[in-house]
Amino acid sequence: MTTVHRLATAPAAPTPGEHIWYASYGSNMDTDRLRYYLTGGRPPGAARSYPGCRDRRPPVRSSPVEFPGTLYFATESPVWQGGRAFYDPATVGVVWGRAHLVTAQQFSDIAAQEMYEVPGKDLDLAAVLTEGRAALGPGRYETLMLLGHLEGIPVLTFTAPWRLPEVTWNKPSAPYLLHLAHGLCGDGTWEPAAVARYLSRCPGAAEAWTLDELTTLIEGLEGPGE
Repeated sequence: MTTVHRLATAPAAPTPGEHIWYASYGSNMDTDRLRYYLTGGRPPGAARSYPGCRDRRPPVRSSPVEFPGTLYFATESPVWQGGRAFYDPATVGVVWGRAHLVTAQQFSDIAAQEMYEVPGKDLDLAAVLTEGRAALGPGRYETLMLLGHLEGIPVLTFTAPWRLPEVTWNKPSAPYLLHLAHGLCGDGTWEPAAVARYLSRCPGAAEAWTLDELTTLIEGLEGPGE
């Protein structure tokens, strides 16, 4: 079983090196899915194609992580036909995720594609690295968060600018939840039954999916691509 790294808010580093950890808590926990953000193309069953990153190399490695806050589902994704995953750092809870060691440029291009923008512009990470949070705009994934450091390297993610109580929650679709489950079950980090329990407590899913339904959906998963 792979070690889960527990992240906590840590003093910021003044500048990143070539690499940073991109912590995903949504579909990009699934490395098969993340590959399309890196290399481009249309994933099987997807409603859109991704242009990919300027640097199309895979992550150096990926590690399971936990960090304080709450995962919830809201808005309506045209790709998934249901709620998207968002992260509220200000609520009590624990979020499970997967951190990918990528270049700062790749992180910038992944963030751009999440916002349906054309990649190619490097993000200015100075504010998030010094303040722990930086709002690049009002969009759903335009708020950068510093979750801590892993092996001395900053761990960054992005989420919406609003808080959990400020938005209407929305049911995530089965295909979307399966991608989350693939990412969480990878490397045997978490068992499918534990993932089902975890997702069953997340706002948006909790009101729309029973634990039995999620268990049936997720059971049998052993890792990404299987």
